[in-house]
Amino acid sequence: MRARPACGALAACLAVLGVLASGCGIRSTSVPVDAGAAPSRVGCVLPGDRETAGQSSKGNLPVRVYLACGSRVSPVERRVVLPHGDDSEKLPVARGLLDALQAEPDAEEESAGFRTAVPRELRVEAPREGDPPGAVRLSTPLKDLPSFALAQIVCTYADTAASGSDRSVILGGPAEGDSAGEKLRRFECGTALRTRPDAAATAGTPV
Repeated sequence: MRARPACGALAACLAVLGVLASGCGIRSTSVPVDAGAAPSRVGCVLPGDRETAGQSSKGNLPVRVYLACGSRVSPVERRVVLPHGDDSEKLPVARGLLDALQAEPDAEEESAGFRTAVPRELRVEAPREGDPPGAVRLSTPLKDLPSFALAQIVCTYADTAASGSDRSVILGGPAEGDSAGEKLRRFECGTALRTRPDAAATAGTPV
């Protein structure tokens, strides 16, 4: 009895499996195969039993700050140093939150894929005369900030006293210097900004 052609084909396939696996009838697929985490894929999820980042010695008020992770910004909890633990004064809150955003991710945050795009040299400045109540001036023009950094700042400020009663955030560049003429803009931390931080560069409405 003649051996079935399929058997010979199978033997040949096994011999070259490491090179031409697809030639043995294995279909290509667009569905990711779970063979371990790819370097470019991140979970953006921290352990459920994780302690608040930054123990009480490094801060006195637990808050949510948004970090960049993959192609979006997502919240993590950190402790922020504020005068006497007060979260009602806008300028100190804005400065404390900015400090928290500039801090490098801890080991668990880094493993989960979190990072910060907020420049270390960025500062919160005093408002300009005539600015609307609640406006926050930054030391760098908004147009010069990385889009992810702007999204991080807006979404972090939106849940705190650094925002208005409607949770919108009014931001602008320096009150003095060549960029003093940059218009203030009002931002909201909506789904589009959280999931597409690159849109931050054109987001916001002039105030």
